Amino acid sequence: MDFKGKKVLVAGGTGLIGIPLVKMLIEEEGANVRVASLDDPSRAHPDTAFCFLDLTDFENCKKACRGMDYVFNLLCAKGSPTAMKKYPATFFDVNLLLDVNMLRAAYQEGVGGYLLASSLAVYPPASVFKEDDAFRGVPSENDRFAADAKRAGERQAEAYRLQYNWNRISIVRPTNTYGPYDNFNPENAMVIPSLIRKALDYENAFTVAGNGSEVRDFLYSDDVAHGMLLVAKLEETRPVNLGSGTGVSIRTLVETILKCVDPPREAVVWSASHSAGDSIRVMDVERARSIGFTPIVSFQEGIRETVEWHRLNKDKLDKQYSIFKPPR
Repeated sequence: MDFKGKKVLVAGGTGLIGIPLVKMLIEEEGANVRVASLDDPSRAHPDTAFCFLDLTDFENCKKACRGMDYVFNLLCAKGSPTAMKKYPATFFDVNLLLDVNMLRAAYQEGVGGYLLASSLAVYPPASVFKEDDAFRGVPSENDRFAADAKRAGERQAEAYRLQYNWNRISIVRPTNTYGPYDNFNPENAMVIPSLIRKALDYENAFTVAGNGSEVRDFLYSDDVAHGMLLVAKLEETRPVNLGSGTGVSIRTLVETILKCVDPPREAVVWSASHSAGDSIRVMDVERARSIGFTPIVSFQEGIRETVEWHRLNKDKLDKQYSIFKPPR
């Protein structure tokens, strides 16, 4: 797919991955980009056509997709394991509606190509996640409601290929993504933004759940956006994991963050009585490598960039829409 001059919708183009993806589409690919989200318009690239729309509503999805050549659906309700336990209906409903309505609307509006951002949550518990194993078991208990909704989105894509012969649908499964413009709300943020917020705010004890041995796969948002663009350009029809393929322990993550704050801090209290989830979760990235994807930003550089962005942009943190409150 050549995006030059094409009309492209990025649903969720004001989010963690959407912001760098939109920038690449405009500045590197020469696309004409429309962005749809519920975030403050100030988060949108100045050269986009911004649509303030609730995309859980099917008619709004049709408006957003109308006239588009390609759709990137980056919409995803995500949050910490604690938030998942507290709001299971919210995670299930929002993820299901965002995926089902967007694909259905894109098909009805005659969109040529489509990319669905799925999730690593679709995988059953394993140390290494391989694309072909996604449906060979039940998702982790921590993820199950969001996971079942994202699985439904992937099944819908498969059904549209079979019934409508719509073969220009791609699916990517990003790993734990972090970077500027993330959700840093301490009540529901994912592990990296939550720890960064804590590291910058705490005065005495810095408490972290678990014992630090848990291993996760992290990838900087610009690299995830680059991988999505590559998959879309190649019109890859197999699901593709987007990750580093390398595990990082939570202890290493904490140490890396604390070295980036000013002044550097060291005091950490590990709360081993609180579960931090599955022990190891790393992406198999052979398929991504086979199509030419290689991450550019190192883990240390990405953490440093994210910490610095948060330090300089605290005024932007309240301009992000939250699924835990009603639309404006």
